[in-house]
Amino acid sequence: HLMTLFDLPPFVVLTTLFLLGALLGRGLNLCIERIPLHEECLASLKAVWHPGPGASARFRLRGNWPLVGWLQRSNRRAGRPNRYLTVELLNAILLPVLYACEIPLAENATIQESCLANLYSPAGWADSFWMSPAAVLHWRYLYHLVLIEALMVATFIDWDLTIIPDGVTFPATIVGVLGGFLSGQVYILPLWFQSPELIHLLRPMFTIWMHPLLDGPALPAWFANWPHIHGLLVSLTGLVVGAGMVWTVRIIGQWILRQEAMGFGDVILMGMMGSFLGWQPTAIVFFLAPVCALAVVAVSLFFTRSREIPYGPYLSLAAVVVLLAFPTVWYHAERLFSLGALLILLALVLVILLVVCLGLMQLVKLGLGIPLYYDEWIGEWTSADQLTHFAGEKTDLSQGCWRKETWPGVLSGRGQSYDENWRRGSGGGKRFPGSGPRE
Repeated sequence: HLMTLFDLPPFVVLTTLFLLGALLGRGLNLCIERIPLHEECLASLKAVWHPGPGASARFRLRGNWPLVGWLQRSNRRAGRPNRYLTVELLNAILLPVLYACEIPLAENATIQESCLANLYSPAGWADSFWMSPAAVLHWRYLYHLVLIEALMVATFIDWDLTIIPDGVTFPATIVGVLGGFLSGQVYILPLWFQSPELIHLLRPMFTIWMHPLLDGPALPAWFANWPHIHGLLVSLTGLVVGAGMVWTVRIIGQWILRQEAMGFGDVILMGMMGSFLGWQPTAIVFFLAPVCALAVVAVSLFFTRSREIPYGPYLSLAAVVVLLAFPTVWYHAERLFSLGALLILLALVLVILLVVCLGLMQLVKLGLGIPLYYDEWIGEWTSADQLTHFAGEKTDLSQGCWRKETWPGVLSGRGQSYDENWRRGSGGGKRFPGSGPRE
């Protein structure tokens, strides 16, 4: 007996997921290209299917086969072939790898052999078809698959434009919250748990008035009695904690460094992750992301000298690492998250340490003679800037006066030949020699 879908052989399932991942990767490329065309969430989502004027045509399967379609001459546009192939191939690999990690592939396997299994993970109900142990694993896989696809789109948009559009994060966050509520069984860790043995060892370190906060069961009983409410709270708490951690760093960095430490898009991205993962794995992602970014940033500084980097890709990478390597990650983090109410005190201490560390960094910069704050760069006003300024002051040569005949070279130099021909063509006016065909 296998836990795979419909008891299919693992090779068949993984191969199918590879092909499906490549096909979905083609759709992700469309999202990466078209979602940033609009700022509004609904408009950006609509642009995926109806890009409108000035964008590429509506998606057609012909000539757009995944992994091989990019080889065609029609798809070889500047900057796109390598990215198209990267997204499709990466997505084709991630889908079967995630499945192999979350779904045990051995015969007569149990739910506890999943990479996300832990002492507190949901086990489903044996007497239910839709929520049996095998079904819970597959629902959770689909749930996390939505997160992976959203992270793929957000990552490559952030690489290209250093923005994370709401059209990526908001819809995925809605799926995360609703999925947690409707299923009640797709969370990785419960809302709250603690180790009574560990709390008992630490009790003498705290005053008597804090002892009531340390008392309580390892896992509240109402979590099992109200699974849908518990699933909703896990998602909402993850959303608030994920966004709140980045928001706190953003505020403190703005206050001490007087510059944007983290973008608002990163705040929304972490909130989206939290709605899928819960607050404990999201906290791990928050502290793991700098480790993922450290090597890349250290190397890039020697070439680009850029003081700003897109942080979204490293948050996404850390989230994928937490999902795929959860047994190793949780082995080192379980004891910390078993502290229960003491985690609130620990969070306050970490915030204070962040303020102190940033303050000390500013003092070191002051002692070394390094400017504490970087003023906005003001370049030299060149003759080209002056000409551009005057050209922008009066974009229409006929503004405020009667329309008069003008040498076509003047309009060509201003890039207005097409517009002028269109106006005079529709109005029946005189056309200049060499000004192009009438539209």
